[in-house]
Amino acid sequence: MVDGLPVRLVRPSDTERPTWGVYQHERYLGTVHARPDGDGLWHVQSAAEQCRSLDDAVRMLRRPSSWSRQRQRVACWARAVLADPALLVIDVQTAGLGARAWVVQVAVLDGRGRTLVDELVDPGEPIMAAASGLHGITCSHVARAPRFPDLLPELTGVVAGRRCVAYNARFDCGVLARELLRQHADVSAVRAWLAGSRWEDAMAPAAVAAGLWAVDRSQYRCQRLGGRYDAADKCRALLRCLHSLASAV
Repeated sequence: MVDGLPVRLVRPSDTERPTWGVYQHERYLGTVHARPDGDGLWHVQSAAEQCRSLDDAVRMLRRPSSWSRQRQRVACWARAVLADPALLVIDVQTAGLGARAWVVQVAVLDGRGRTLVDELVDPGEPIMAAASGLHGITCSHVARAPRFPDLLPELTGVVAGRRCVAYNARFDCGVLARELLRQHADVSAVRAWLAGSRWEDAMAPAAVAAGLWAVDRSQYRCQRLGGRYDAADKCRALLRCLHSLASAV
């Protein structure tokens, strides 16, 4: 079972190699094989690509016929983003993992990778152990850091009128919106601040480019960005991701 739909793996009788034909119902999807050199990857012959898991190899074989055109559109989008002099990449690390995820670190880099903002932030509340376990930031690290309202004028000046790209922009915008609402208690002011920049998400285009189709959700599976859980490092990883998307053919 892969994403709730059964597949059959049929090993040809004329080979000793770890090779299987993949079938969904009676439809042949393609062939996968594990390399005898032990690289730990599943090789999808029809796509000339490799996956770390058999499930992902099956998802690759389940790609819709529109995938090639969708990937080309993603490449065009990424090239336009990288060519835009107004480009900024942004990442936020938080004190928690849930609905009260206050900012503990924010970084902003321009399209050339130059750091414009990289600040620790005192969230005004304890940092959850689960969050600290990811980014390593503890209460002692932010004891003398500015609060978000102190950082806001600088952040506003940097992002105003710019094209802001984040990986899972919904999360980052949500965290910033909560901080703004905590300060202003005015939803219209929060919306106005966010509307002062053009926000775009790179996570969905990256999922399309990877092309791992999940039939249970009728969408491509999201991919991890990679990099350390450090805001500036995540921004650099995002820039690398954009360059990779732009080079897809």
